Amino acid sequence: MHKAGLLDLCVRAWNSVRMASSGMTRRDPLANKVALVTASTDGIGFAIARRLAQDGAHVVVSSRKQQNVDQAVATLQGEGLSVTGTVCHVGKAEDRERLVATLWIDKEKEERMKETLQIRRLGEPEDYAGILSFLCSEDASYITGETVVVGGGTPSRL
Repeated sequence: MHKAGLLDLCVRAWNSVRMASSGMTRRDPLANKVALVTASTDGIGFAIARRLAQDGAHVVVSSRKQQNVDQAVATLQGEGLSVTGTVCHVGKAEDRERLVATLWIDKEKEERMKETLQIRRLGEPEDYAGILSFLCSEDASYITGETVVVGGGTPSRL
């Protein structure tokens, strides 16, 4: 392949990646997902929370200070995004438990979510632990660059 052809191929590949990462080619790829984002009231965490919400997830923002949570929630909800928030100091077990317990308070949403799952139940931490242990083991030493969906049979497109 000559230089011009290779350059054209690289430019097209880059444009495709750029468009995908900017959300231009996707529409709500995270619909029916809940994202818990710690330290998400400013900086990188806030940008991540915003992007996940823009991509269709319901986002739970958290910070150690209620004032920061309230400001982040107001800003993101003001942009029309689906966001709630809670105070969470990740160093405190009770705060972590409250963070995780926070769109399952809405039983109607919980039931709708279960309906989308082939397994008809929400995941438990142990459901994720097994695959993580496998991926960290020597049994997975030949696996590279794969996406493993632990989603109870939820259809996924990445």
